[in-house]
Amino acid sequence: MESGSPNQLDDQSVGKVFGQLEGIITSRKTSGSEQSYTSKLLAEGAVKIGSKVTEEAEELVEAAINEADERVVSEAADLFYHAMVLLACRDVTLKQVEATLAGRFGVSGLDEKASRK
Repeated sequence: MESGSPNQLDDQSVGKVFGQLEGIITSRKTSGSEQSYTSKLLAEGAVKIGSKVTEEAEELVEAAINEADERVVSEAADLFYHAMVLLACRDVTLKQVEATLAGRFGVSGLDEKASRK
């Protein structure tokens, strides 16, 4: 398999893939291509995209319980993609999400969750 193929990503290239996908999704917001599934989703808005996120999350959980790792990976990819489309719909960037996650390092997950109430 060639270096850089999806099955041989290092930690830095994982972020690069998400960055490239974010760029493509963002470009679809303005292109309005009728041939683009992403453009179609974005045109339908947060409610439609949100229902796809919910659907994909359910499919990921079902795969994790009952299916092979290949299906789990595929469903996770679908969920991440649709979540990124939803973020783009709201003009929220991966940098914003990353900053929030980074701010949670060193904080107990239980404490962080309790602080949101």
